Amino acid sequence: MKRLSCFLFLMLAASAAVAADAYPNKPVRWVVPFPPGGGTDLISRTIAAKLSELWGTQVVADNRPGGGGTLGMGIAAKMPADGYAIVLGQASNVAVAPALYPKLNYDPVKDLQPITNVIAAPLVIVSHPSFPAKNAKEMIAYARAKPDALTFGSPGNGTIGHLSMELLKTMAGVKMLHIPYKGATLAITELIGGQIVLYASSMPPALPLIQAGKLKALGVTTPKRLGPLPNVPTIAESGVAGYEAVNWYGVFVPAGAPKDIVAKLHADVVRVLKQPDVKERFAGEGGEIVADTPEEFGAFVRKEIPKWSKVVKEAAVKVD
Repeated sequence: MKRLSCFLFLMLAASAAVAADAYPNKPVRWVVPFPPGGGTDLISRTIAAKLSELWGTQVVADNRPGGGGTLGMGIAAKMPADGYAIVLGQASNVAVAPALYPKLNYDPVKDLQPITNVIAAPLVIVSHPSFPAKNAKEMIAYARAKPDALTFGSPGNGTIGHLSMELLKTMAGVKMLHIPYKGATLAITELIGGQIVLYASSMPPALPLIQAGKLKALGVTTPKRLGPLPNVPTIAESGVAGYEAVNWYGVFVPAGAPKDIVAKLHADVVRVLKQPDVKERFAGEGGEIVADTPEEFGAFVRKEIPKWSKVVKEAAVKVD
């Protein structure tokens, strides 16, 4: 019996190893919780394309926008925990959502298995070129002189693009009107068209528009200036000491995925992130690659949730 038990154990272990080695052996679904064109979409498609090349298996990007990114996260969290469903979460729908949505249909800690924090992504506050302020300091002065005269868009209520501006309003003591959109693309389109004045954007969609003169960069949300925009001041140096609001994007799978598959997925995503062209692309757009372990990323998420919950409470942010 002891020999039989030992044999069965070895067979099960071997089967698990074979399963992990064979993963993936069919197309993988990568859920993108925002519409095409935004930072989440661009980062997702970059990594998904690289994984497709690495695995020789198609990784299909599936845009599921809505609810400030919570709809797609909820869909992904309820999918089979077999490694064939991946989702790119971010601060808004992982760290902010629990405080913002009383009836959130997923628990970011219990329902999602962290794989790795992909990138720490700064935001840049941009305006229509016709806005008279040349930088963040002048923008803040304008807002103080004309309360509620400035409108700012966001990808949705409770997104970091929204909360970063709410944090600015609180810390700078100004009043501005928030206009939520269903995703970054719509907000940026309206900004270019002059329907709104300001927008706190992730770097990937904003940088080429800034370089083309279609948008004007007023300030960045990081403690230090950014390489791609060396002449754009930080909000902190523009009269709002201590201000910082950085978005992040991380890979998750549904909780309960086999440990071997989690390990392989982590190793392969990190391998992609270390490829020179990927590093160059993200660095050129202002992003800093993190590529931490599942354990480190999990600990980070658990710290982020109370941090942003405080911002939501202090700003009295509500969703419709």
